[in-house]
Formats: sequence, structure tokens, C-alpha cells
Amino acid sequence: MIDDKSLNGIDLAYLGDAVYEVFIREHLLSQGIRQPAALQRRSTHFVSAKAQAKLSALMETGDVLTADEKDAFRRGRNAKSYTHAKNTSVLTYRISTGFEAIFGYLQANEQTARIAELAHWCITQVEEGHTHD
Repeated sequence: MIDDKSLNGIDLAYLGDAVYEVFIREHLLSQGIRQPAALQRRSTHFVSAKAQAKLSALMETGDVLTADEKDAFRRGRNAKSYTHAKNTSVLTYRISTGFEAIFGYLQANEQTARIAELAHWCITQVEEGHTHD
């Protein structure tokens, strides 16, 4: 187990990005998508900064997160990053960093059941169109 208190928000997001990405890749492959271009195109509905920012807003309004998860989100969102995603605002990028930090926090604390629960909630939100413009 990694001591999540020893990790800053960017560290948590780095870890969380990989954790969430695995769930999305497994989901897309389970849908029978096999062409690399189609996988990449479809994955952006889940893993882009804009998609993650929309999911974060749904988490907030739906009262989905625990107090510790909200703290991890704030740590990621408020972390000083010297890079940002292409084609998105700094605010959207910071919110998506907070989103990824939640998954990093959960992984650092070996909360695998909660990771799966939250990832599946996110997948459902995207599949039901709750994150589309």
C-alpha cells in the first residue's frame, strides 16, 4: 500500500489516470470494438479532460463521493501543474486532474471494490449520454 498522504495531487492523478484507463479499455474491448482508431475515438468519450470534468460535476451534484474522495479531488484540482491538455481550458484540465486523483487515492489505499464501483458508475453516465453536450 502506498501512503496517499505522501503523494501530492499530481502524483495521485498520475496513478489514477492509469487505473481509470484500464477500466475504460476493458469496457470498450468487452463491447467488441477492435479497430485501434475506433477504440481511440470511443475512449475520448470517457477519458478526455472534458469528459472527466463533466463526470466530476455529475459526481458533485449526485453526491456520489465520500468525504475522503472529495478531499482527493480537491488535492488534484488544486495541484500546481506545469502542463495542460490540448484543446481544453486550464480550468477543465484542473478539474479532470481532480477526477483522476480520486482514482489514484483509491488505488493507493487498495480500495479495489470502490474503484470498480466508481468506474462502472462513470461508464454508465457516459453510456446513458449524461456527459454529452
